[in-house]
Parts: sequence; C-alpha cells; structure tokens
Amino acid sequence: MSDWLLKTEPDAYSLDDLEREGTTPWDGIRNYQARNFMRDDMKPGDRVLIYHSRVKPPAVVGTAEVASEIKPDPLQFDETSKYFDPKSKPEAPRWLCRDIRFVSRLTRPVPLDELKSDAQLEGILVAKRGNRLSITPVEPEHFDRIIDLASRTDS
Repeated sequence: MSDWLLKTEPDAYSLDDLEREGTTPWDGIRNYQARNFMRDDMKPGDRVLIYHSRVKPPAVVGTAEVASEIKPDPLQFDETSKYFDPKSKPEAPRWLCRDIRFVSRLTRPVPLDELKSDAQLEGILVAKRGNRLSITPVEPEHFDRIIDLASRTDS
C-alpha cells in the first residue's frame, strides 16, 4: 500500500463535493508525471490526503482512498471538455483516472505553512518550492503526522 496527496481547487471540485458524491473519478490529470504515479504506483486501497490549493490558506482538509483500478479518462474523448485531447484514441488512451472514495474530513485543516514548518514533515513534496504536481506520493510517517496535526486543537 502507498499513500498519496491529491491537490484540488475547491472552486472546481472540493472535499464537500467528494463527501456528497462518495466516490468520483479523479479525472482531468494532464501532467505525465502525475499520470504515471496514478498509472504505475497507485493501487486500490491506498490512503489519500485531499489538499485544497489556490485558496488562502492552502491546506490538507480530508482523507480518501483509491477505489478502483486504472481506467481511461473519459474527458479526453469529450470534444466539449476542456480536457479533450484530439491526439488520444480509445484504442490507445493517453490519459487515465482512478476512482477516489471519501473517507473523512479532518478535525481541522492543516495549512501549507504548518506543513513547511513541521520538522517531522521534512521532505514532503507538497511543501517543496516549485512543486506543482497534482498527485504526489506521501511517506506513511508523513501521512500519519498530518492526521496527528489535524487532531490537535492547540496549534
């Protein structure tokens, strides 16, 4: 099993949306490295941190789990979608997705500044300058530390 951090912009798709829907295809990924993480390393049952980006402050807000095997992202074939890719073909899809299932809302969000300043989270990719990947692996001890930080009311 592996652990992951998935970034989402809450005005496009939020933790509230995931909680309401229960399970959703994590589609629209158009970065090859993020796609490869999803394709090659992500597995059903893996733990997921949901991170709201492009908000003030950006923060880890909830948890989810990987709920499906890899499958073609249907948006790549939809000419009305902003994720349409005319070079991708059904017999050789370029873009993939997996279903993600809501697990929980954190007791409190853990903001990026706190992720950056916590010595136990050294090396977590979301805190690295210039990292813009929407899917990143997370070390198990980092995942557990974030859950611990979220449960603290003294922060």
